[in-house]
Amino acid sequence: METANRRLIRPSFNEAKQQAIAKKAPPQKKAVPPEQTNAENFYYIKQMQSKTAMVIVLKDGEELHGLIEWYDKGCLKFNRESAPNLLIFKPNIKYMYKAHEA
Repeated sequence: METANRRLIRPSFNEAKQQAIAKKAPPQKKAVPPEQTNAENFYYIKQMQSKTAMVIVLKDGEELHGLIEWYDKGCLKFNRESAPNLLIFKPNIKYMYKAHEA
């Protein structure tokens, strides 16, 4: 069995340096986060489908108990058992949470 003469072929230092510079990409800027995450829409849909009893606290401190029937960009339709249903504008809502079952 004959052994072939193998010669190690290496790029010159300048060639290696140029290849390393070419591989470096310019630094990329961070991606801008999406303007809307749809988390609010997902939350409303989940509560509507499961008919979760909710408490909505308005900016003036009033608490409303009921179910979210539907929503849009600016308001919620809120169904209450022992009181009239309401159309609540979102800017009037301080916060909301799931009602505790007793």
